[in-house]
Amino acid sequence: MAKDGTNRGGPRPGTGPKRKPLVDKIQDGTAKGTLVMPDDLPEPADIQGEDVPPVRDYLKAKQKNGSDLCAEEIFRETWLWLKARGCEMLVNNQLIEQYAMSVARWIQCEEAISEFGYLAKHPTTGNAIASPYVSMSRDYKKQVNADWFQIYQIVRENCSVEYDGASPQDDLMERLLRARNRK
Repeated sequence: MAKDGTNRGGPRPGTGPKRKPLVDKIQDGTAKGTLVMPDDLPEPADIQGEDVPPVRDYLKAKQKNGSDLCAEEIFRETWLWLKARGCEMLVNNQLIEQYAMSVARWIQCEEAISEFGYLAKHPTTGNAIASPYVSMSRDYKKQVNADWFQIYQIVRENCSVEYDGASPQDDLMERLLRARNRK
């Protein structure tokens, strides 16, 4: 405790050894205290579930310019990717929705840059300035990466099978190109 009565010091968050993924712990035999389900579990009888939870209306809202928002498609792809790895119940749906909306907004900004260009006219002086869509695109891209890192970290730490392969994050440019073709 410091002289002024405040509690300062101690271990800093994020320091120390990094956590190992569950797959690595299982392979090393160090998954002590971790419940790992065997592969030969009996199939449950008469249980019906849905593939994807219902998508909220704001993820499929019509946009002001008349185009469709692709957040619903991104939400479904991400949720199905999580389900294939058995981690759909570990990731909060709001985080998936936030990721999907950020990707959709990033795509909208990129489309606006393609349509209007990198330069804009200053409203009072009329001089050329950088387009506001460029900075908005950069901000959304940063948000997309932060959200994806949170989702991927949950999968990495909790997935008991290999999680290699294509992920929804890998297809961002492909999705951007598909969005342009939908017009």
